[in-house]
Parts: sequence; C-alpha cells; structure tokens
Amino acid sequence: MDITIHASFLPHHDPDASLAFYRDALGFEVRNDVGYGGMRWITVGPVGQPGTSIVLHPPAADPGITEEERRTIVEMMAKGTYASLLMATKDLDGAFARLQEGDVEVVQEPTEQSYGIRDCAVRDPAGNLIRIQQLR
Repeated sequence: MDITIHASFLPHHDPDASLAFYRDALGFEVRNDVGYGGMRWITVGPVGQPGTSIVLHPPAADPGITEEERRTIVEMMAKGTYASLLMATKDLDGAFARLQEGDVEVVQEPTEQSYGIRDCAVRDPAGNLIRIQQLR
C-alpha cells in the first residue's frame, strides 16, 4: 500500500494573519486561496514539497457540527488547545530566529528535550501550537 499525507487542516479565525504567518514567517508558498460566503480556505506548503500541504480553514464552516461544538472549538482555539502541528528543519536556530523577527508568540525557545529531540514551539495567529524539531 502506498499512502502519503497530502494535506492537514488547521483552523484560522483571521485569514490574513494566518497567511502572513505561514507565508511570511515560515516561508511557505500559497497554493490556493478560495473564498466562499465570506470565508476563506488557504492552502500553503513548504517550497519544494508539492505533495505536502496545510489547509487553513474557517472552523465554523463544517455543516456537520452543532452550535455548541462551534463554541467549544472557538474556546479551545482561544486557549491554544484545539490543534497542533509538528514540523522539522535542518536549521532549528535559523528557523526560530526568522519566526522571532515576525513577532510570533513563542511558547518554548529551542530546547533539548529529555527524549532526545531538540525543538521549539510557537503559536500561529489562531492559537494552533506549532512545534519545530531539529532534523539530525
């Protein structure tokens, strides 16, 4: 079986702020930007990796969730506990420095973890936790 991860979904509440974070701070390319009914779905991904994307989506757009679930999602996003993503780079210190230039909310500076990984953590404008680990 040959299965790959093509796209992951992360919610946003401010498409322009999310676009600035992923495009300008992380250096991702914009692959699609679709508006419908006052909402936007923005697909971004790392340059040179066309098979891997992140779809930034409005969390309230799913017709299968209730109003109570929508409120819970918004509350969890505000606390930064709804969604997360793990990325990797060969230059963790360089990536972290670039993120700091963009006035990003830092959760953890580059740190050697007890389980053998060196990583850092930031939040995107929607509160999603983004961990970036050093490739060895």
